[in-house]
Amino acid sequence: MNDQSLNGIAGLIYDGIRQLPIVSPHGHCDPQWFADDTRFPDPAALLIQPDHYVFRMLYSRGVTLEELGIGAAKDPRDVFRTFAAHWHLFLGTPSRRWLEYSFREVFGLDVPLSVETSDLYFDEIALRLRQDSFRPRALFDRFGIAVLATTDGALDDLAAHGKIDAADWGGRIIPTFRPDSIINPHHPHFADDMTALATLTGTDCAQFPEYLDAIRQRRAFFKQMGATATDHGVTDLQTAWLDADTLQDLLTRALAGELSGLEAARFEGHMLTEMAQMSVEDGLVMQLHVGSRRSTNRALFAAHGPDMGADIPQPVNWVTGLDALLNRVGNNPALELILFTLDETTYARELAPMAGHWPALRLGPPWWFHDSENGIARYLDQVVETAGYWNLAGFNDDTRAFTSIPARHDLWRRGVAVHLGQQVARGRMGRSDAADMAKLLAHDLALESYRLGG
Repeated sequence: MNDQSLNGIAGLIYDGIRQLPIVSPHGHCDPQWFADDTRFPDPAALLIQPDHYVFRMLYSRGVTLEELGIGAAKDPRDVFRTFAAHWHLFLGTPSRRWLEYSFREVFGLDVPLSVETSDLYFDEIALRLRQDSFRPRALFDRFGIAVLATTDGALDDLAAHGKIDAADWGGRIIPTFRPDSIINPHHPHFADDMTALATLTGTDCAQFPEYLDAIRQRRAFFKQMGATATDHGVTDLQTAWLDADTLQDLLTRALAGELSGLEAARFEGHMLTEMAQMSVEDGLVMQLHVGSRRSTNRALFAAHGPDMGADIPQPVNWVTGLDALLNRVGNNPALELILFTLDETTYARELAPMAGHWPALRLGPPWWFHDSENGIARYLDQVVETAGYWNLAGFNDDTRAFTSIPARHDLWRRGVAVHLGQQVARGRMGRSDAADMAKLLAHDLALESYRLGG
């Protein structure tokens, strides 16, 4: 890739980090891919249908999800032709860069994608997917991934992870504990999952102390299976610390489906503080992903369920929202709490000053809508002066699109190199310090922040 921004010092910095192993401590790849190591079925199933970055853009210009084979049977070749006919829509987006990287670096395609070359692309990619060197484990090794974390529901039996661990392979793929459905009373699966939690743990989850013990059991199981982190998706952040009688009343009425929206938020806010305390106890890193209003297209949600590209960023008040949690455990360096936001206005105003003070806090990298060349530049520009580099959590790709992992890490490393090159040019640091910071941001901080070992 001819990137003029990587001339001079930035180019030298990039050359020093471009081949570092990939640490992917948070994402949404399916562990079953690596457990079974079966071939990916076709180009559409690999590159288009699982990637909401791709199909949301097509949907915005009138392409239905059914035309893309989502929720309907469709010839994969026709799906790819539809995608190719709308390839121009992705100009200027990070998706374009990730996909071009994948086409070029993963599949060896060096002709432009167009309506005329759509079948060529489909046939070439399909041909490669039939080869053993393009099975999931082989690609994992080829991409240079040192460790990859999946995101798994709190009740998952982690059988796929067990199968990976038992395989004669050596790739490190670990689970992440995601308890949203058992701590948020307004989660659509709360009632069913609470019943399942009680059965799975042999615990009376209608009693608040026993309910906490059940969650501790599940966390211990995940940790036994290799997990180093938990993950929490929160729409409206408001942590709390409530008394025992109030908690029991809220739990009883939550199980009966009787809580108002405000009451459910109070219960979830308390449970986030409980999760932070449990992280102090068991050492699991805690991640908070905050600020996405989910499934805003109600018709699409009714037809297809969640994660269909209709999640939209919204404002977040981090200082008030984390007040109860931080004033209970935020001074304890045993807690590692990584914060992710979709509200960029909070970078310099709230998040960087908070991470620059509270021992428990680190800032996660640009997330979702801001995981882009410009988003990376804005992030580093706004947070470093107050939080420094050591209070950042490095990079994670947070993707369901497996072949985009090396592309996303390469884009981050380019952004880091440009930023540090500018720092050197301005006299803010020397070349030696810049080289050290580059390795830190590209690799070491992710290992350290997620407690993944050396």
